[in-house]
Amino acid sequence: MKIIQIAVYGVLGLTYLGLALGYLPGLRMNRATIALVGSAFLIALGVLNVQEAWQAIDANTIVFLLSMMVVNANLSYAGFFQQALSVLLKLTRSPLGLLIALTFGSGLLSAFFLNDTLALVFTPLTLSLAQALSLNPIPYLLAIAGATNIGSVATLSGNPQNILIGSFSGIRYIDFLQALAPVAIIGLFIQVALLWLLYPDVRSLQPCSIVLPNNQRIFKPLFRKTLIITTALLIAFALGFPLAESALVAASLLLITRRIKPQRVLKKVDWNLLVMFSGLFILTKATQKLNLLQPFTSTVNSAASLLGLTVVLSNLISNVPAVLLLQPLIPQGDTKSWLMLAAGSTLAGNLTLFGAVANLITVEAAAELGYKLTFWEHLRFGVPLTLLTVTITYFLVH
Repeated sequence: MKIIQIAVYGVLGLTYLGLALGYLPGLRMNRATIALVGSAFLIALGVLNVQEAWQAIDANTIVFLLSMMVVNANLSYAGFFQQALSVLLKLTRSPLGLLIALTFGSGLLSAFFLNDTLALVFTPLTLSLAQALSLNPIPYLLAIAGATNIGSVATLSGNPQNILIGSFSGIRYIDFLQALAPVAIIGLFIQVALLWLLYPDVRSLQPCSIVLPNNQRIFKPLFRKTLIITTALLIAFALGFPLAESALVAASLLLITRRIKPQRVLKKVDWNLLVMFSGLFILTKATQKLNLLQPFTSTVNSAASLLGLTVVLSNLISNVPAVLLLQPLIPQGDTKSWLMLAAGSTLAGNLTLFGAVANLITVEAAAELGYKLTFWEHLRFGVPLTLLTVTITYFLVH
């Protein structure tokens, strides 16, 4: 019996270590397979049975996340994100103006569409623009990475951890927006100020010739259809319709098409993320069943300690696992604590280069095009940005 108990704790410890690192040394495993294998071993060791594990998976979250991925894929194929960037760049003709436009533009878009999508689409476009204007791309890449995280804090559809919190807390979309939109707006201003201080080159207001990317292609029928359905979806969110059901209907309408092959849309769905979420739900259920969260119970009673614990855990094991670990400790009606958890887990992503998937997407996309954004380069920007935005969150939400 003791051997089984040691094995259970060993599996949990190794699984969360792998989730923190993103891999297990010597093995070809990512976070999705680590979460799935860890869950399977816990079932095999008798912590949960298959029925309990299945019931632990939150269907609302999985459906909402999958549906938003389908919506984002259609927006991407329709050329919406490229068009949005082009509109932003027509508003300015200076390095500082470009920084402001990218920061607030990507921040605004990531509030309504998944932040990882924005990072994936905007990074190559930003790099090609910086090349055309002979500008140092690093501050603009930092602007994209930081703003997609900060902007996504404003809504329940901005990032995966907010989607989770919306499912668990029952907070209305519009109430969440009213509470955390000020945090996002102030955070974006702080980001611009920090980049202005750290990179003298971006301070110039001197107009320069803006060359827009040549590979812009708008598919007008798909663009119109996607824009109408997405607008209706956002209105449904604002009116308080159920998030998962609304997103599923929107995704289903977009999948009824003669213009784009279904496999192209489904290829854009991040199945790894959905598998990882499913595994994390099972891991969290096992952690609850073993009563391992008891030491943290007193910690979440204070707003400051909850915020601090969320930031630390989000950087140790990533923000989604952190939210899943802490959510059983927060009563459903404790709106302020849910908002603290949402903001803390999202803003913590800016602390280090490995704090959020959006950061890694930006770095990897830049590396493919020959630009290196180092850990330390990000850290000197990320530490003050995170400390300032988390402090703002405490005073505005508390």
